[in-house]
Amino acid sequence: MNQEQKKMTVFLTSSPSGPLDQPNDEKVLDEKNGFVKNLKNCWKPEMRGLIVASAPDAYDRNDEMKDFFFQAFSNSGVPVTEFDIWDHRRRQPDRETLAFYDVVMLGGGHVPTQNRYFEEIHLRECLEGYGGIVIGVSAGTMNSAGVVYAQPENPGESVDPDYRRFLHGLDLTEIMVLPHYQMVKDFMLDGKRLMEDITYADSHGRQFLALEDGSYLMIADGKTRLFGRAHRIADGVLTTICEDGESMLLA
Repeated sequence: MNQEQKKMTVFLTSSPSGPLDQPNDEKVLDEKNGFVKNLKNCWKPEMRGLIVASAPDAYDRNDEMKDFFFQAFSNSGVPVTEFDIWDHRRRQPDRETLAFYDVVMLGGGHVPTQNRYFEEIHLRECLEGYGGIVIGVSAGTMNSAGVVYAQPENPGESVDPDYRRFLHGLDLTEIMVLPHYQMVKDFMLDGKRLMEDITYADSHGRQFLALEDGSYLMIADGKTRLFGRAHRIADGVLTTICEDGESMLLA
């Protein structure tokens, strides 16, 4: 990360609105592990927000996501005056346009699809020197790494010899994050266990950070701090390194 990038504050979440497998009828952000408190500490009046979509042609879903988070931020005491969506309905972004926004969210979805869109709009280059807040959501968090582990997700991906499991991301962190661990740890894919048979094997010579919903990374002033329950996966071994209510400095 260069010196200019250190000016931004980055939150890399598993899910900023609570567990994906539980309802959020109140439309609020998850206050667990001090997430909303830490947002408020770097929030200011009249914040303008932008969501960069993961699926640039899924207009209805993107609008639904935008409306949900506009309400959730307001209900949680960190309101934005406007929340725009960036997908194929908008022209190619540039640094000047991005600088108009105080907070940029990187939406959740399918990691390789989002990665291709980020490359298409040159988001990595557009974020250079950005001085606002960046919030990664699930796939958006995964694609924030320099080297992204695109954990197989859809049927057939784990057995497809052409499926690329490692991609170039946004270079906002060196940490390869896996979200929603509490929800996906027992998933099966292509007749194999997603974690033990696929992900653990891919961790040899590498290290992944598995976040549970409600846990997140905060990157500010060149330091990365982990909040909440999380696990390190390295060389085929999972180790719990942090619990809910705790935090630890990673770098």
